[in-house]
Amino acid sequence: MIQALIFDLDNTLYPASSSMEANTVRLMNEYVAKLSGTTYEEAIKLRRERMPGYGTTLEWLMAEYGFRDYEDYFSSVHPDGEEDSIDYDPGLGPFLDSISLPKYVFTNAPMEHADRVLKKLQISDRFETVFDIRFCGLKGKPHVFAVDKVLRAVGLPPENTIFADDVPRYVQGFINRGGKGLLVDHFGKHEESGLDRISSIYDIVNFL
Repeated sequence: MIQALIFDLDNTLYPASSSMEANTVRLMNEYVAKLSGTTYEEAIKLRRERMPGYGTTLEWLMAEYGFRDYEDYFSSVHPDGEEDSIDYDPGLGPFLDSISLPKYVFTNAPMEHADRVLKKLQISDRFETVFDIRFCGLKGKPHVFAVDKVLRAVGLPPENTIFADDVPRYVQGFINRGGKGLLVDHFGKHEESGLDRISSIYDIVNFL
C-alpha cells in the first residue's frame, strides 16, 4: 500500500517546457568553462562526456577537479530570480491537496532553489520536508547514499513509497532501492525506458 509520495522538483512539479532547465544548464556550462579554463563550447562537450558518470555536475567537479567551493557553485548556477522562468499553475495546489498522503520533495538542487520554485508555484506548505543536495551530503540522485538517506528520513518501507522524477536513471536508482518509481515524461522521449511513465504529475493518481 502506498503511504507517501516523493517528488522531484524541476521538470516534474512544473512542465519540462519551462526555460528553467536551459538557463540552469547554461550557467553550469559557464561555470565549468571558468573552472576548467576552456571555452564555453569545450565545456559543453566536456560536461556532456563526463557528468553522466555522476549524479550531478557538482559531484563530477568535486571528484575530477578537486573542487570544494560548492556554495559559490550553488549561488552561480541558481541565482536570485531564476524562478521567473516558470509559470504558476493554479491547479497544482488543489491537486496535491486532493491526495491525502504525506508528500516530500527530493531534489539534486540546493534548498534556496527549491524554496524559490515552491514559493513561485505556491505549494511550499504542501510538503512535509524538502530533501536537498546538502541534506544528502552533496551526493545526488541516483546515488545509493542519497536515496537511502531520504528513505530513512521518510521512515517507511521503500515499497510503500512512490517517487516521481523526469530523469530515467534517477527513477531507476529509486526502484533499485525497493521503491516504486514513475518517470515524468512530458514529451514521450523515453518510450524505450522500460519504466512506468506519466505525461504529467497529474497522472500520478493512476498509480495510487
